[in-house]
Amino acid sequence: MAHWNSRGLRGSSFEEIINFTNERYRQSGLALFQKIPTPITPVRMDEQTRTITLAYFEKQSTVDYIGVAQGIPVAFDAKETAGKSLPLQNIHAHQMAFMGEFRRQRGLSFLLVHFSAADAYYLLPFETLKIYWENAARGGRKSIPLTAFEEKYSIRQTGNLLHYLEAVSLYLEETEKQGSEESC
Repeated sequence: MAHWNSRGLRGSSFEEIINFTNERYRQSGLALFQKIPTPITPVRMDEQTRTITLAYFEKQSTVDYIGVAQGIPVAFDAKETAGKSLPLQNIHAHQMAFMGEFRRQRGLSFLLVHFSAADAYYLLPFETLKIYWENAARGGRKSIPLTAFEEKYSIRQTGNLLHYLEAVSLYLEETEKQGSEESC
């Protein structure tokens, strides 16, 4: 059984808040997001409790959530850190590749990040993440400091609701503006 501080349950309360928020967004007709399960193959089962006790991952997952908000395709991953920076080792090459392909198809890709010690939530656009990722690959900093997260992408929380669609809307406006400027 996983313990509260085990790697297997890390970030679960953050994901619970996102799941609760996503359900409210669905009920309100604002957005529809689906949690993408990581495909596993059970190896051993406890017959009495009908619980999987040993399993392996079938393949690498892409991102935590995929969906649509007001007609815009959205793919995002949820990351949580107790420190003052987000370690880039928590983001995998296959996730970067997927988010990049998703952006090329005109979808929005981003991370929702929770800095638990600061009790702060942010949206990190894929384009910003990519800059740090590529810099790290060239030998640069291996994490993104809290100070690099833009205040305009700060996400407020009320109770169990994480109002991240406000930041998504801003991100969409900025990407549309950049797209129209690039086409000129």
